[in-house]
Amino acid sequence: MKEIMKKLKDRVILTDCDGVICDWEWAFHIWMKTNGYEIKDSGKLSYSVSSRYGIDPMTGKKFTKLFNESAAIGFLPALRDAQYYIKKLHEELGYVFHCITSLSLDPNAQALRTMNINKLFGTTAFEKFIFLDTGAEKDEVLAEYKDTACWWIEDKYKNCLSGLNVGLRPILMEHGHSLDFEHPEIRKVKNWQEIYKLILTDIEL
Repeated sequence: MKEIMKKLKDRVILTDCDGVICDWEWAFHIWMKTNGYEIKDSGKLSYSVSSRYGIDPMTGKKFTKLFNESAAIGFLPALRDAQYYIKKLHEELGYVFHCITSLSLDPNAQALRTMNINKLFGTTAFEKFIFLDTGAEKDEVLAEYKDTACWWIEDKYKNCLSGLNVGLRPILMEHGHSLDFEHPEIRKVKNWQEIYKLILTDIEL
């Protein structure tokens, strides 16, 4: 069993989608503007959609679900330098990715997400897609990778902590809402170049 877990660690990278490999925030903002909403100055650094746009939490959840199940979800741009370095990790270092995303249980939304990711990153980089409901917690799914020591890349620090608790190696993609978060066992990065260097250094040790 230990050998199986080691092999998983050496070939699989676990990653969230929105805010990590795809720029959901930018696309959602464009969509919200078309619906008459602007980001409030007081909410610019907030993770919460309701705080960001000055709407009640239930409306924020409704808009998030509507967007995630709209055609727009199939056309998100890559986040920062994700395209270039995911390709390097896959083609040069032999890694494949398992995408764990709290998108929607709607099969059409899932198909659009898969299409979008394959279009951005190629059809072989992402070996597995795990879809959860909109805003769902990831603890149970992460527990399936318990003690594998796989890299786990997220933009939500709570999900990083969940991964750490089951023996993964979390990396937090920095955004405005996580600027103040610090943890001795969670590395925070600004882009995929930093992730690539971390993983390359780990291989060489």
